[in-house]
Order: sequence, then structure tokens, then C-alpha cells
Amino acid sequence: MDNMEQVSFSDLNLIAPLNKALKRIGYETPTPIQQKAIPLVLNGHDLLGIAQTGTGKTAAFCLPILDHLHKSTTRRQSQRPRSLILTPTRELAIQIHENLREYGSDLSLTYSVIFGGVGQTKQVKELRRGVDVLVATPGRLLDLIQQRYLNLDSVEVFVLDEADRMLDMGFMRDIKRILPMLPKKRHNLFFSATMPKEIQKLAETILVRPKKVEVTPQATTVEKIDQSVMFVEKKDKLNLLVHLLKDNKKQKTLVFVEMKHVANKVSEKLVKNGIGSSAIHGNKTQGARQKAIKDFSQGNTNVLVATDIASRGIDIDGITHVINYELSNIAESYVHRIGRTARAGASGKAISLVTGDEKSYLANVERVIKQKISVDKDQPYHSDVAENAKTTKVGAAKKKIEGDRRGPSRRGRGGNSNKPAGAKKSSVRKDGAKKNFGGKRSQAKPRAAK
Repeated sequence: MDNMEQVSFSDLNLIAPLNKALKRIGYETPTPIQQKAIPLVLNGHDLLGIAQTGTGKTAAFCLPILDHLHKSTTRRQSQRPRSLILTPTRELAIQIHENLREYGSDLSLTYSVIFGGVGQTKQVKELRRGVDVLVATPGRLLDLIQQRYLNLDSVEVFVLDEADRMLDMGFMRDIKRILPMLPKKRHNLFFSATMPKEIQKLAETILVRPKKVEVTPQATTVEKIDQSVMFVEKKDKLNLLVHLLKDNKKQKTLVFVEMKHVANKVSEKLVKNGIGSSAIHGNKTQGARQKAIKDFSQGNTNVLVATDIASRGIDIDGITHVINYELSNIAESYVHRIGRTARAGASGKAISLVTGDEKSYLANVERVIKQKISVDKDQPYHSDVAENAKTTKVGAAKKKIEGDRRGPSRRGRGGNSNKPAGAKKSSVRKDGAKKNFGGKRSQAKPRAAK
């Protein structure tokens, strides 16, 4: 990361109401991406931001958008948002919406969030009243457009957030459907943690002479995370997890699994052993997922068991441990998972429980992060057999993982509209869109985003 001069938000030329709100919520020093991106966005440049969740990118795009909309003479219209932020998961959409309301609490702007899995009545009412900033997941966005409750022809600023996650979740087709619905003249902000070829290609079709901001190298891990591997037989995994968590009852631990039914099984086992735990995944109702996140965030439960739907969609301070109960066959997912800990300058631990069958995934992770993860044998279930298992090429044996990057099946009103194209039954849809600031320029002052 580049060495940067220490500045405060007040140095970034954001409008006074934003500085007042930032001071009230305790934001003083902008993160590197905020310090780099906010002046560029305020000056009207399209932006390509390469940054992981937890780097402060939400404020990096929200603050200059609010600054621009407040200064603009354009008035909001019914069913025609002035700014669109597309994001892959409901959790992330909800958090961005909450951040907007917090940052823009002293502005006369309106903010709304739409996503599938809940009834659409409230969402439609808000759209009819007129919205300045709309945060949306792809499926519900397309559903409401198709029902003629929403039109994107007045979007001034378009943000595509977590672009590589959109690709992982199968949302590319929906994004390509949404892009032509946006005005040709717009301001585009594009964020991704990694830049595979397909994402690079997408960025090139959306952005116009963009400025690039990269605050961390692609697919690298936070230096303050203490990473380790524990080799174990599959039959002993649950017992090892219980052993680890019983020794750390006061810690806040996020446990990652690959499939929904495994999340339920693991959470139930922990509860039976006296360890407060909840599970979140695509088959949980929105209310249940939000309650689980709230209980975990507030310390009512010490453990949250999650599928990858949460690896970038959860932004909770104070997570001390991330445990990969199952490794993903996508190496980059490891980086995003463990990035839930060691935030805001804190340290954290990441432990991966690996069987012989998963050793290939571990080897792939180590290639991507360019480091060897230390092996911890100081645990009662250590397996020499798993540790010495032969590895095969990950690409040849990719797991057909249950669609947790999808939500409940049901489309349309009240149903989950996050369904990926081409998916059979129970899956999620995609999202995508684009837009240009156009109009007034301004100079703003950034601050850390949640």
C-alpha cells in the first residue's frame, strides 16, 4: 500500500452536513481507499476500485455520491432513482443503505433498499415517493422493472459493488440486461476485490477513461491475521470445532461452511454443547438472517455459522476468529472469509480445518496468497493421514456446491428474486447496472466505511 500523507475528512472538501455527520459517528481519518477515491469521484472521474470488504470502500463511494446529489439541481421523480448501487447480497445491500442514512442524516435526500426474499409492497411505496439513492440486488431490481414499478433512465451515478462476487454468484447475465436500461451519460464507479478476465472485460464496457485505485494487492491477506491449519479426519471435524470453541467462549467467531445443511448441522451441534450459535444461509428467511447477525453483532451469541453468502456481506466489528470448517474450492474465497477478522487495526486468527480430501484446496489457497500456512498439531484430533494426503489439481475436482450463492427459490412479489440465469429451481438472480455522475463537480472529504 502506498504511503500517504495523514489527512482528516475535513481536508477532503466534502459539504458541511457530511462532515457534521461523520464527526457525530466518530469518523476522523479516512482509510487509504477513501483518501484516494473520494477526490477522484468528486471531480467526476469514472473509478475502478480494487479493494476488499473492510477497507472502507462503502464510504469511498457513498460520500461523494451524497455530496453530488445534494449540490445537483435535479429533482427526484417517482419510480426514477437518481443513483443506483448494485450489490450481490441482501446483507450487504442493507448495510450500505444503513450507511447512507447515517452519512446523509443531515441532508434532504431519500434512500431506499430493495432485495428479494421479502414482500415488495413497502419497497414499491418508497419508489413511488421518489428515491435519490437506490441500493439493490439484481433479481428484485429486474422484477420491479418488469412490473413497471421502476425505471433507470434518470440514474446519474451508477455503482457496481463486489463485481467479482456477482460473477461467482452467476449474476453476469442480469448485469448485462440492466446496463442498457441506464442512460448513456452517467458516472460509473466499479469495485471488485479481484479482477479475473471476465470482470476486467465488464469494467471496460462500463467505465469511460477511469481512474484506478488499488489499496491492497489482489487476493492478499491481512498481515495481522494469524493463520493456521489443523489436519483432521472428516468424522472428527465437529468434535474438533467444539473443542476449539469451548476454549474460546468469550471470543466472537465466524465459522464458514460450504453448504446450507452443514451450517444447520454445525450450529445445532454447538448449541447442544452449550455454545451460543446461529446459522445464516440462503434458505433462512430475511428476518431470521437479520436476527442472527444482530445477535452475533451484539454478543448475544458468540458463534455465527455461515455459508459464503456472508463472506463479504457481513461487516461486524470485533470478530476475533474465523474458522474455515470447510475450505472453498475457490481460493479467493479464503481471502474474503478471513478478512472478516483483524479489522480497523485489530488482530485476528484464522483457522482452517482440513481433511485429506481438502488438501488440494489448501494447496490452491497457498498458491494464491503466496505463503505457506503453518500447521497446528497441538490439538487432540490431529491426523497424520490427512496431513500427508496427496493433492490433485483443484480444477479437475471442483465441488458441485449447493447453491448458497442463491437465495430461496420463488420469484416475483414477495418472493426471492435473486435467481441466477439458467439455474434450475431454488436459485438466485443476478444484478448489474451502470451510471455517470455528469453535472457538477465537487471536492469531498472521505472517511472510513463500514
